Amino acid sequence: MKLDFTGKTVAVSGAAIGIGKAICGLFQAAGAQVHGCDIQEDALHELARMGVNTQVVDLTDRQAGGAWIHSVEAASGGAVDILVCNAGGVAGQSPKPLEEVEDADFDRIMEINLGAAFRLCRAAVPAMKHAGHGAIVTTTSGAALQASLTGIQAYCSAKHALLGLTRQLAHELGPHGIRVNSVAPGFIRSNAATERQWDAYGPEKQRQLVQGIALQRLGTVEEIAKAVLFLASDMASFVNGQVLSVDGGR
Repeated sequence: MKLDFTGKTVAVSGAAIGIGKAICGLFQAAGAQVHGCDIQEDALHELARMGVNTQVVDLTDRQAGGAWIHSVEAASGGAVDILVCNAGGVAGQSPKPLEEVEDADFDRIMEINLGAAFRLCRAAVPAMKHAGHGAIVTTTSGAALQASLTGIQAYCSAKHALLGLTRQLAHELGPHGIRVNSVAPGFIRSNAATERQWDAYGPEKQRQLVQGIALQRLGTVEEIAKAVLFLASDMASFVNGQVLSVDGGR
């Protein structure tokens, strides 16, 4: 069965590359009017050529995320039907001992992964409530469920917190017809940061990681995007407050 999002307005953060780009592409192919934001201006050009409405937005600016959501609402003439809070990452940081972690570094990762999602949801929810429906999908991680392969304390903390926000919002917003769920990807080689992480493992640890997956392979960005579309679709109409691990069976 092909999912059909014709007439739906979809907003995706962290849209320019990797998983975000794949999410935009699948929604676009399914008929949605897709809006994507990212801080990477050059990478957004290719997304724009795909027909996605793009905007450069720094989600660590506490006003910018809400302003972007309101611009999407203005362009579509109504509520965002589907919000995908995909922006995240480790902000170029590498693992270091706890006693060497600076406050600013910890805070930046929390802002990118948790604060941005909170503010996007806060901005989108009033119109969703007025419409009486909506779907929000957050991109967490296997690091929302256990220790992170990155070894970065703030990243693991932020993803655990984002899953908590997802579950809390599902209970708060469910009575208004708004579903909130999360996709938790396993290790996906999706961008420059994950490529650096993969290379740093070396051949032996790479082999061990793959052998620890029941399907004996790494996943793709498209496989994560498919899970997002499922949770956003009417096929998941009674799925709320859940986390879907897309990790090949760890």
